Amino acid sequence: MGSQVVTATEFKAKCLALLDEVAAKGGTITVTKRGKPVATVSPVKKRRFPSSRGILKGKVFISEELLNAGLSDPRQGLRAKEKSGH
Repeated sequence: MGSQVVTATEFKAKCLALLDEVAAKGGTITVTKRGKPVATVSPVKKRRFPSSRGILKGKVFISEELLNAGLSDPRQGLRAKEKSGH
C-alpha cells in the first residue's frame, strides 16, 4: 500500500475502509487537518505467541503407577499417595 495522505474529513468518512486497507496491505496513512499532518495510522505489529502445546515437556513427571491406575480422576491417585505418606 505504501504511504497515503488523507484529510481529516476524508478519514472520518472512510475510516473503517481505510483501517481495513491498512490491516490487509500494510503501509501508513497520514491524516491532515488544514494541510498539516496531525496523525499517522499504521498496522499493529502482530506478536506471535508460542503454542502452549508441549510447554511443560521435561518439566512435569507423571509416574507410570498413576497413569496406569485407571482412575476417572488422576487427582484421586495423588490424594491417595499423599495420605499414605509417599
